[in-house]
Amino acid sequence: MYNRISFIVLTFVCLCCFTTTGLAQNAGTQDNEKPVILYSGIPRKYEIADIKVEGVKNYEDYVLIGLSGLSVGQTISVPGDEITGAIKRYWKHGLFSNVSISADKIEGNKIWLRITLTQRPRISDIHYYGVKKSERTDLENKLGMVKGMQITPNTVDRAKTLIKRYFDDKGFKNAEVNIVQNDDPKNENQVFVDVNIDKKEKIKVHAIYITGNHAIKTSKLKRVMKKTNEKGKLLNLFRTKKFVPEHYEADKQLIIDKYNELGYRDATITSDSVKTYDNRTVDVFINIDEGQKYYLRNVTWVGNTLYPSEQLNYMLRMKKGDVYNQKLLNERLTTDDDAIGNLYYNNGYLFYNLDPVEVNIVGDSIDLEMRISEGRQATISKIKISGNDRVYENVIRRELRIRPGQLFSKEDLMRSLREIQQMGHFDPEKLQPDIQPDQANGTVDIGLPLTSKANDQVEFSAGWGQTGIIGKLSLKFTNFSVANLLHPGKNYRGILPQGDGQTLTISGQTNAKYYQSYSISFFDPWFGGKRPNSFSVSAFFSVQTDISSQYYNSSLMNSYYNNYYGYGGYGMYNYNNYNNYENYYDPDKSIKMWGLSVGWGKRLNWPDDYFTLSAELAYQRYNLRDWQYFPVTNGKCNDLSLSLTLARASYDNPIYPRTGSDFSLSVQFTPPYSLFDGKNYKSYYNADGSITQDNMNQLHKWIEYHKWKFKLKTYTALMDYQAHPKSLVLMTRTEFGLLGHYNKYKKSPFGTFDVGGDGMTGYSTYATESIALRGYENSSLTPYGQEGYAYERIGIELRYPLMLETSTNIYVLGFLEAGNAWHDISKINPFDLKRSAGVGVRIFLPMIGMMGIDWGYGFDKINGSKQYSGSQFHFILGQEF
Repeated sequence: MYNRISFIVLTFVCLCCFTTTGLAQNAGTQDNEKPVILYSGIPRKYEIADIKVEGVKNYEDYVLIGLSGLSVGQTISVPGDEITGAIKRYWKHGLFSNVSISADKIEGNKIWLRITLTQRPRISDIHYYGVKKSERTDLENKLGMVKGMQITPNTVDRAKTLIKRYFDDKGFKNAEVNIVQNDDPKNENQVFVDVNIDKKEKIKVHAIYITGNHAIKTSKLKRVMKKTNEKGKLLNLFRTKKFVPEHYEADKQLIIDKYNELGYRDATITSDSVKTYDNRTVDVFINIDEGQKYYLRNVTWVGNTLYPSEQLNYMLRMKKGDVYNQKLLNERLTTDDDAIGNLYYNNGYLFYNLDPVEVNIVGDSIDLEMRISEGRQATISKIKISGNDRVYENVIRRELRIRPGQLFSKEDLMRSLREIQQMGHFDPEKLQPDIQPDQANGTVDIGLPLTSKANDQVEFSAGWGQTGIIGKLSLKFTNFSVANLLHPGKNYRGILPQGDGQTLTISGQTNAKYYQSYSISFFDPWFGGKRPNSFSVSAFFSVQTDISSQYYNSSLMNSYYNNYYGYGGYGMYNYNNYNNYENYYDPDKSIKMWGLSVGWGKRLNWPDDYFTLSAELAYQRYNLRDWQYFPVTNGKCNDLSLSLTLARASYDNPIYPRTGSDFSLSVQFTPPYSLFDGKNYKSYYNADGSITQDNMNQLHKWIEYHKWKFKLKTYTALMDYQAHPKSLVLMTRTEFGLLGHYNKYKKSPFGTFDVGGDGMTGYSTYATESIALRGYENSSLTPYGQEGYAYERIGIELRYPLMLETSTNIYVLGFLEAGNAWHDISKINPFDLKRSAGVGVRIFLPMIGMMGIDWGYGFDKINGSKQYSGSQFHFILGQEF
């Protein structure tokens, strides 16, 4: 009986192993029969003579054999662990749905193995159901499931987990995910994957109940919670109301932090719960034990040899009798710019450590002992730059304030990061230093991993109108190299000479025969390559023609002309939809302009090295022929000027600044010709103060003026932007401008201020400098028919980023601003301002630059009318100062 049972068991085992993962052997089989292994027998040693693989077409045999860990010539035990281990390895990779290893034959001590694999299917296509297009795009990026990849149970499980987590974060706590695979009848071993998502209803917070609090009102504690807020409350209008467990846990910690800030160091949440209110909302219950309020008594310092305790106490800014504010304590020790930790870090003490210990608690008083381990100073050993494929490495290194061999300084490191950001060639949001200290040797290696981004810009538009070809082409190369242009065989990078971080801009614009403009400019931030002295040169030419006077009698034509040229106060004529534009062209009425400028700048060391001083010498020539849209109608006017600018820029990010400021004070002046040319300019005017057109044309052959401008912007993050890059930022702006004269009888009509509208973000016409004031029409605040010799503009903006990526930056804004322009300088009133408010959006694309749209509402009347104010839309192109 026993032998019969044994025979049945052995036969069953052999059959199972043969059909799945078994290996069979029998030395006495026929040539066409596979050997069968008797697992009840004693294992024998065999040398692998050959290995064959079948069942998989997409991989080479040697790759698949390598996965098994087996090799020809290897000695294995049969039956034994080697075969079992090989099978486990195949299952571990998850690429196969069935694995079998058998023996083709056995001769003496050699064995021929055959590995049979069934490959898991590949994805033929993926379909998402139940989600929006934007959500589908997000999920595709998160899941990484693409056509052609193999789909495994792990892939499916991971996808479900990520999808659930994605919708959890959006407040859809009950979302259901079902992933279905259907065979593709046209492609063998491929499947269609259907991702079916039922988001259900978004779960929000109905009410928050807090008990046990006495020192802090419930309403204030609710405001402390950032991302767990009650729906239906006006105060929470712009705050998220969805319930996300991770956010809820973080908000509970914020409550404890708030108590710690007020001296309640023992405050705890003794219990909390979340209960379903209905299918869409939950109620949150929190019970608090506030504990006792504590005060600071004595602070002693231990281990400090570099700085006396008196100095450290002064920097701590916490004295005996103060509330024991743990938040302030942490800020003064570590996070503030002038924290005690930075005092050590900025002087090389990278290995410094400070541990505040509560050594004595008596009643409501706490004694602190500040235990300092100063360590040794750290010297910078290596600075490794990676990820740079834009500029030559020396272009980056010259901007660094840290050098190998120097003592480590946190301040210098952060300044170096800022300078790299200002270059514009790398993503500022992904610039995180890799600091590797070596305490044993007293050194530190600093890695600067960079993410390159495109910074060149192209603007192109073209069309055909009734005037002919209409178009514009502008090319801005921000990584130009003159050296490579002159030596194309040496370090030439790409089609264009690149690598030195210089800027070359070329642009052309045409409206057929009516208007043409061309310009070219070059800027080198490190002229000569040894010092941060900038050099710039630019040139431009433009010509604009008028319309034949035989059409001026048509009022309809006049209306069209003003809309077409848009010269505000000087625009006397407009035109509307007429045919045969060629008939209107009058080459005898035109204005031609050309100019040259050369600039030089220097980085200063005082008051600090954020300051720069720059100078520019410029010459412009105007040739006017019967140009009746400007005080000077005929003649040649010359403008030779020198500009001096003192500027300071300390903002952290050129696209979306969060901290710092941008300040400039400039003066532009011409020689005072009227003081030494011996002419009596009063005689140019009639007794009643009027002046003939011929005298006006003669008066400004050589233009003279002095122009003063002050601009200031500040940026303040309203939350910790290092922990939360997408932080609200408050931007403030103040601007003043004044165009003065040397002789009151020779006031320049050139270079005046044109206030109102979008301002074209710094665009200047031949006569005026456009200043934006949203909520009002272009040029509407400049006194009608007169020049603006002074202006003022103030404002604030609240900004919030929607996207801060390498390729795209988007932020929304709300603004309040006010401004005005004056013709008579003696009548300037800094409080007589036109007010406006509105909202807008900005989009930065590397190849295009900054663009956006604003809606503004002007609250004040212009010349007693609301015609030029009220609701206004403004399109923005370019980055405004």
